Amino acid sequence: MKPRRMHYDQAMGPLLEIRDLHIRFGDTEAVRGITLQVDEGQVLGLVGESGSGKSATALAILGLLGPTASVTGKILWHGADPANSAATDLHRLPANAMRRIRGREIAMIFQEPMTALNPVMTVGRQVAGSYEAHAPSFSGRESRRRAIAALESVGLPDAAQRYGDYPHQFSGGQRQRILIAMALMHRPRLLIADEPTTALDVTVQAQVLELLRDLQRQHGLAMLFISHDLAVIGQVAGRVAVMRSGEIVETGSAQRILTAPEHPYTRSLLAAVPTLATDRSQPLAMVR
Repeated sequence: MKPRRMHYDQAMGPLLEIRDLHIRFGDTEAVRGITLQVDEGQVLGLVGESGSGKSATALAILGLLGPTASVTGKILWHGADPANSAATDLHRLPANAMRRIRGREIAMIFQEPMTALNPVMTVGRQVAGSYEAHAPSFSGRESRRRAIAALESVGLPDAAQRYGDYPHQFSGGQRQRILIAMALMHRPRLLIADEPTTALDVTVQAQVLELLRDLQRQHGLAMLFISHDLAVIGQVAGRVAVMRSGEIVETGSAQRILTAPEHPYTRSLLAAVPTLATDRSQPLAMVR
């Protein structure tokens, strides 16, 4: 499985650093002391089975875990103030300061677009609203224009005509494009994509991955791409971190992870991915 790397995989210095992050829900420790770094312009793939702590990590970055979660450690953001060399610890930011970063500097694409979009609000209004959240002084006409431009930029057909349609009137792939448009309205420095293709069929999945590759190349985005699927990770990431039971068990270049994994868990993940050479008369390897 040879990874297809994005254009901006050459690191240009740290943008996000996670140091010794612990996340606990009551008596359950979901994330146990992980350390990660996403460099400027880099695509880092975070891979692991369901329940390994990937999404909890992403939500902790944006301060979206809620009051039931206990979070310790550092989440250092180097992009908030380019004039200031000191990093900002997102975990310790006041709520109003975090809101200025969330969506503007760091944006997120959620796993299931039908639940991420408001079913009783038109998609155009939702995209325009994501723009107005950080540009309240702009008129409704200007936010509508920008929303349509954003929808067109992600390849949504007839964006102006469909501005007033509701989420259920779009296909799964189109809804995912709408979420991508919302996430990129303010040209964030970092895009977190949490299983953005899991709910899509293989053909549409390939189209969305190609769209993300193109947008990442055009804008020089850094990206944290979360998936349980190593085949998908291999198509988008320059570096990979493998997560299991709340811990990072292996990190390295995508080329090395996919061709010469060192940890037994990573090897079992790769063995469980079917290929054209897989003997269909035999069960797939168990992930251990």
